Amino acid sequence: MVMSTGKRVALTVLLLAVLGGALFFALRGQPQGPQPMALPADALQGLIALDVEGYFKDERVQRALAAKRLPVQVARIGSRDMAARVAPGSTPDFFFSSGVVAANQVVEAARRAKLPATQMAPFHTPLVIASWEPIAKILVANGVARPVAPKVYGVDMSRLTELMLARKRWKDLKDAAAYDVGRSVLVSTTDLRRSNSGAMYLALTSHALHGDVVADRATGQQMALKLAELFKRQGYQENYVDGNFDDYVAIGMGKTPMAFIYENQLVRHALTKGGVGADMVLLYPQPTIVNKVVFVAMSERAKALGAALAGDAELQALAVEYGFRIADADRFMATLKPTGLAVEPRLAQVVDPPAFEVMAEMIDVVAREMAQ
Repeated sequence: MVMSTGKRVALTVLLLAVLGGALFFALRGQPQGPQPMALPADALQGLIALDVEGYFKDERVQRALAAKRLPVQVARIGSRDMAARVAPGSTPDFFFSSGVVAANQVVEAARRAKLPATQMAPFHTPLVIASWEPIAKILVANGVARPVAPKVYGVDMSRLTELMLARKRWKDLKDAAAYDVGRSVLVSTTDLRRSNSGAMYLALTSHALHGDVVADRATGQQMALKLAELFKRQGYQENYVDGNFDDYVAIGMGKTPMAFIYENQLVRHALTKGGVGADMVLLYPQPTIVNKVVFVAMSERAKALGAALAGDAELQALAVEYGFRIADADRFMATLKPTGLAVEPRLAQVVDPPAFEVMAEMIDVVAREMAQ
């Protein structure tokens, strides 16, 4: 019996459907491409800042920790929100906050809850101003900055703060032909109500205005009232420091002549891209604040994790790849050298931020002023 053309086509379609279905079910349970490492049930649970999210996502870090039987499972939250997550019975094994102020909040919350907490700082990065060679030269011409090495400048924070509070515009400055615009001289920051770097800018400018670390709440209120305009006059501010940095890199000098960032952001960018733009330079505030990335262990196993992050050579070297400074300054400089990015090798002028209570009061004052 001869099969008609229509029947042959129908049979062919049926056979293909059957074979396709069998293939689908055979492959459905198979891994498709590289799979993330499976986490054991005893993985340490941690809440981390944005600063170290990429580090913990790095498979080399995950493998190194797994080899030490210290696997981790992390979630990112704002450093300021961490203290609220301290509660008996539901506290994570560790916190990894950006800055000592947020870490001290966690430790204080643990003390009130009668929970053990141990701090350590495996790596750190200074607060810097990312800028451009033409801008740096204008600041030098006006006695606000000075060259300390090729493409590295020190900026007098007292003079810069005075200039900004005087509402000077770039076109008002001496030798400003390279940036002869009507914009106010301001440093772009993140929103200090939500971001540690914005709060550290307040701490640094308050030191510049007061001449010392602000040590009491009354003085803090006075300083904050005077400095609030440096935040209000910026207009829209990003909640996270990555947004501020992205504007600097992507849009350039016209949008962001000066950006207050963590040094590790530009270092990481240089290491990833193999260098930086020809006119990109770093201005080091004199003095500056070193931002410690603070690990707070809430369990004995977490203490072992913190010790590994601070002491293991491989984990420390990987931290440098993310732009962080470690105790081995020579390792940091050697890793950075091929990129051509110039940095200050050792920081000679460093101050601490105010105590947590004073800092919180200052932030509240600025937040109220910004809401008006």
